[in-house]
Amino acid sequence: MSKDSTITVPPLAALRLRFEFGLFFIAAPLLIAVLFPPNWMFPALFAFTGLGIVLLHATPGFQWAELRYEWANWSFRELAVFTLVTVAFCTALIYLTRPEAAFFLLKHRPEMLVFIWIGYPLLSALPQELLFRPLFFRRYHAILPEGRKADILNAAVFSFAHLMYWSWIVALMTFVGGLLFSWAYRKRGSFFYAVLLHAIAGNIIFAVGLGVYFYSGNVQRPF
Repeated sequence: MSKDSTITVPPLAALRLRFEFGLFFIAAPLLIAVLFPPNWMFPALFAFTGLGIVLLHATPGFQWAELRYEWANWSFRELAVFTLVTVAFCTALIYLTRPEAAFFLLKHRPEMLVFIWIGYPLLSALPQELLFRPLFFRRYHAILPEGRKADILNAAVFSFAHLMYWSWIVALMTFVGGLLFSWAYRKRGSFFYAVLLHAIAGNIIFAVGLGVYFYSGNVQRPF
């Protein structure tokens, strides 16, 4: 996972992969964002996740045991720096954009925050990482650009998948997050580390108050 390799596929197979890639990573998020009412978004996302897991399981050469590879290839010091930087960035962002929402759950609904902290890693971070790291890089490796361009594309489609929130703040955070999670998966070769970073970032977002941008009830489409 940490090194690029050249894989040649027949033109027809490559065309099929590109079509499938476009449907899954572009058409589906676009349809969910444009056509589905906010209260339908999460059922649609769960269906989207289920399909992605089926596709990953059917990917030639993929074994679920791969997800254990290099699981410990990270350091607590690095994790501490990531956590502190994320807290500082998110705190500054909430006070600049929605100061009235700053630390709302921590102050007023701590029990809800605990519930989110327990559920988010398993119900959100883990399935998202399955789709946007192993599925993206393993199933579609043959049609991806080389090197850093693949990481940028990965971050872009990860950000686009959050179009349903119609927020430039969500788009920015998920793009930067996508770059970091892709780095953990590809350069460190650790799916576990990608999930861990994603879980920490998500839990910080909700603790700080930025979860207000990820709540479907607050979605306002620009049309």
